[in-house]
Amino acid sequence: MALLHRFIDRAAAGVALARELKRKGLHPPWIVLGLARGGVAVAVEVAARLGAPLDVMLVRKIGMPGQAEFAIGAIAWGGITVRDPHIVRDGDDLAAAFDARVVRERRELERRERVFRAGLAPLTLTDKTVILVDDGIATGWTMLAAVRAAHKAGAAHIIAAAPVASHAALGPIRAEADDVVIVHVPPQLMAIGEWYEHFEQLEDTEVSRLLAKGRTEPAMAE
Repeated sequence: MALLHRFIDRAAAGVALARELKRKGLHPPWIVLGLARGGVAVAVEVAARLGAPLDVMLVRKIGMPGQAEFAIGAIAWGGITVRDPHIVRDGDDLAAAFDARVVRERRELERRERVFRAGLAPLTLTDKTVILVDDGIATGWTMLAAVRAAHKAGAAHIIAAAPVASHAALGPIRAEADDVVIVHVPPQLMAIGEWYEHFEQLEDTEVSRLLAKGRTEPAMAE
């Protein structure tokens, strides 16, 4: 992979993604939702350059037992659960482990909603164009969960967007989102972090700071 293709950080990736989204000729009412945590740092730049409101889409990856970084499903705001269909065929033990993780991650999702949306009115997506932004799409389960959550909440048009994504993940997402916008789709995607020079883990305090910044700062011209 050429160094030229890498993003300096999530903010730079957000600037590049905003340029791609601008070509769509979008119009209000719209809203940009960053998938917490990492997607928020990309989404804040997208929202600023589109002049769109910013909020957060709460999602949690469900990892494979013994290999937590490998997603076999995800959950999202609104009671959405997405699972890899292969786990149904792999026997009751894996299915039971998946269900147990969903219960634990649902509690974490609720905690994050209290932290990231403290004092705000409930998120309303009815009849809006919703731009879902993550820092990358590897397996695609978290983005698919976010798309289904937006559908359930009554969004009129749903765009799944990310700076980088794998080929394999995009098929199911394209089947359910109205549009998909990606800056880079490499032949092979081993890890999202490989596409960033700086890819630090974001803590709750930084996500809250970015959301507060995006909700208060004016739109930026390019």
